[in-house]
Amino acid sequence: MDNLLIVTTGGTIDKVYFDAKSDYQVGEPQIGRVLQELGVAFRFHVIPLLRKDSLFIDHSDRELLRATIAAQEETCVLVTHGTDSMVETARVLAGIEGKTIVLTGALSPARFEGSDAEFNIGCAVGAVQSLPPGVYIAMNGRIWDPAKVRKNVEANRFEAQD
Repeated sequence: MDNLLIVTTGGTIDKVYFDAKSDYQVGEPQIGRVLQELGVAFRFHVIPLLRKDSLFIDHSDRELLRATIAAQEETCVLVTHGTDSMVETARVLAGIEGKTIVLTGALSPARFEGSDAEFNIGCAVGAVQSLPPGVYIAMNGRIWDPAKVRKNVEANRFEAQD
């Protein structure tokens, strides 16, 4: 992989904490900073498409994401996304021809020490350059088929769908 397309949609991975508000808000995409700090040996292009909590991503947002990815020349695509509706979005992206698309996110903001963001991004980068065309989810140290995974909200992790 020489060039990676990254499309950001928001989610916890990009959330920032404002003390005065005692609230999280979706901030600037963090993945470019993370990849630069890690000194990756490939080029990447970031399209900051949305800044939403995934609970607020709707059908039109998913169609915009699908059209944006389909219109780009890169064949390796990483999408940062909130975890609550990541599976639903991955299923909408299925069928885009000739592209390997991996969705990832974080259960705590990338700016927080001990966040799972760097680990998930690393897994996603490895997956996007080694898997055949299709759509995948990289979370909790595993690569998941969106048709066979769900987020267990109580356990705060992804698991095989029954």
